[in-house]
Amino acid sequence: MSRINTNVQSLIARRSIGVNNRSLNEALLRLSTGLRINSGKDDPAGLIASETLRSGIRAVSSAIDNANRADTIVAVAEGGLQEISALLLELENLVDQSGSPAGLTSEEVNANQGQIDAILESIDRLATVTAFGNKKLLNGSLAFTTSGINITQSTGAAVNHLSNVQVNSAKIPSGSYRNVAINVVRKSEVALMSTVLAGTNSSGVRNGTLKGATTIQITGVYGTETLNFTSGTTAAVIASTIRDSKEVTGVSATASAATGGPASLVLQSTGYGSDAMVSVSVLQNASTAFVSQAAEDTDYGGNGIVTINGANAVVRGLDASVRTGSLSLDITMVAAFGTTTGSTSSFQVTGGGAIFSISPTVGLSGQESIGLLEVSASKLGNAGVGFLATLKSGLTNDLASGNFATAQRIVRSAISEVAGLRGRLGAFQKDTLITTINSLEVARENLTAAESAIRDADFAAETSNLTRAQILVSSSTSILQLANSQPQAALALLG
Repeated sequence: MSRINTNVQSLIARRSIGVNNRSLNEALLRLSTGLRINSGKDDPAGLIASETLRSGIRAVSSAIDNANRADTIVAVAEGGLQEISALLLELENLVDQSGSPAGLTSEEVNANQGQIDAILESIDRLATVTAFGNKKLLNGSLAFTTSGINITQSTGAAVNHLSNVQVNSAKIPSGSYRNVAINVVRKSEVALMSTVLAGTNSSGVRNGTLKGATTIQITGVYGTETLNFTSGTTAAVIASTIRDSKEVTGVSATASAATGGPASLVLQSTGYGSDAMVSVSVLQNASTAFVSQAAEDTDYGGNGIVTINGANAVVRGLDASVRTGSLSLDITMVAAFGTTTGSTSSFQVTGGGAIFSISPTVGLSGQESIGLLEVSASKLGNAGVGFLATLKSGLTNDLASGNFATAQRIVRSAISEVAGLRGRLGAFQKDTLITTINSLEVARENLTAAESAIRDADFAAETSNLTRAQILVSSSTSILQLANSQPQAALALLG
């Protein structure tokens, strides 16, 4: 070593110590944090990918939490409905018992009515108090809101096309509404039979009366009634007698006076669709009571064809329902609308409903909703048969009225309505929420694994790097010490 002003070996050793110290510090940092990427300089592209994955993991975790919360809310609502269902079954038992008045004393009937009143009050209370926190679930506050169902003409008269609308779920754009267009492609029909009575006047001209004493059996969806008529009974009297029994049979009748001819007897079901039926059996004088009437004859109604927003609805009589990804609803058409081919109507779903965001992407596509209708006594039932509240003391269908058949139909309609709502809630839990949670859990696992592969440190590799860095730092330090001592050899030349 003949030059002492510049110690190149020392500079090389010092640079090597710096490099090795950085490697040592990097290995210590990764081992202490467990992360391969601790700042952007460690791996810029990897950091970007890792942060994107972390964002996705957070979004998936939030969606899972939202779905779990939704499942809890629905479970609370279903619990309230379960109690209401039990009360409705007890209510039908009381109505059925009271429908046998000869077997009960007046005191027992009064006791049953008192119990019915208590049950109806309990149903109203459950509809009010069933809540998740301060959010009421069964009082109608989570039902969808609609507009334009009842159309008002320029004359001021209201045109009712729908007697009931139940929106089960709907995806409504923010600040807007979802339009519902209904088109009756083919009308629903009643079961219908018509015959001419065989009686004649003195000139042998048919005069719309029975030719002889006749016994007929009328059967409808509700039951059967046997009616006896004497010779000469008019079609109008027969029709009136059949109408008097329509609550028992589900069959009504009219006398149709044809111009220039005898009156015809027209029998038709009180309901519509394939479930409706009229059956007539002539038990006495089948060959002389009616003209061209078989001894036994049956006719059934027919379901129409209805489209809702272009989709074919499932139709049963005047009831129609549609299930699509953006809209699920059930409607009941008024007879004048549902039995007229070519009828059209529309209304808007403007908001409401229980809306849950159960997707990592916040927005309309990631939302699921369900409508929770009010289940108080004044809402259970329907406009056709009546509402549950009418069974209270002093109202139309209390036990004192004797309308046991109507009361039973109202209760059964309420039972069916509550059961249907419970079924929808159960399907929402099982087929929407739980399946979504399971899918999101798998997605979170995969995203976490991908993020870990990018960002987490490999402890085996980092331990090896630490050992190597420690050795190199020690070696570099020794070399620097040696390099700094070498220039001292120049002193030997002085002396």
